[in-house]
Amino acid sequence: MEQGVESQCQLESRRVALAQAQRWVVKVGSALVTRDGEGVDRACIAAWSAQLAALRKAGRQVTVVSSGAVAEGMQRLGWRQRPHAVYQLQAAAALGQSGLVHAWSEGFDRHGLMTAQVLLTHDDLANRRRYLNARSALREMLRLGALPIVNENDTVVTDEIRFGDNDTLAALVANLVEAQVLLILTDQPGLMDRDPRLDPNAQLIVAARANDCALERLCGAAAGRWGRGGMLTKVRAAARAARSGAYTVVADGRQPRVIERLAAAEAGLGTLFVPDAEPLAARKQWLASHLQTAGALQLDDGAVRALCEAGKSLLPVGVAGVVG
Repeated sequence: MEQGVESQCQLESRRVALAQAQRWVVKVGSALVTRDGEGVDRACIAAWSAQLAALRKAGRQVTVVSSGAVAEGMQRLGWRQRPHAVYQLQAAAALGQSGLVHAWSEGFDRHGLMTAQVLLTHDDLANRRRYLNARSALREMLRLGALPIVNENDTVVTDEIRFGDNDTLAALVANLVEAQVLLILTDQPGLMDRDPRLDPNAQLIVAARANDCALERLCGAAAGRWGRGGMLTKVRAAARAARSGAYTVVADGRQPRVIERLAAAEAGLGTLFVPDAEPLAARKQWLASHLQTAGALQLDDGAVRALCEAGKSLLPVGVAGVVG
């Protein structure tokens, strides 16, 4: 990654935006939520709930995106390996989701806060009408003071219509509610400049531009045992969240008072991804959020120049062919 210390320092100085943000989306990964697959970690959920309740009582709106339904279902079923068959994953998700959302509800009940379960599929956001309905519903929950607990609807989703991982879902939810901050809590300190499994001298990247394509080379390919993501999906989620102007932080969720410290803009905690372009218009964000394509347009040379060089809209006359 071509980014010097001075550049990182300049980007890090923008961490003050976290202290000023009024709307947060907080994603917690499966490994954290389920103690690496041992079952829902109610003690950790209680600790995160207390910190998020403090944010809420300070006047900030909070949406939680929580993984862990499949891992919790596997624990209840006594399965040691994550299955590959869709119907088995769906059964595990159905068994685990109730325990997962109950743990979050129990955590926030202690602080007098309401929770609302929201289960989404890619189809819900790909369809314009359902997308607008989901946006309106989430915003109304926030207005009413509730904390939405969002997860992918793994019980009914298929490979063809899934988000793929909850990092992607969290970024799309951040776009949906126009959050200023997306916080991704994981079991890693953040994005490192080298693979820490291969190089013990790897250093934390404290800040980076969300759309820096060079970041993906630093991520490695392996996901955790209990999740579908990895650092690569988190870097891509930061780029997605930046479409609506959101800052993203990837941080170790096991750090003491991590949410509280990030909300106070503590320096050097996790990796801060800074949006480095103007936010897209809401409709363009929706168009860009589609993860599957249904066809392709073949354009003539004039249309290509108009789109790529002049920033123009596509006109029918520039379409030379349609596939799909």
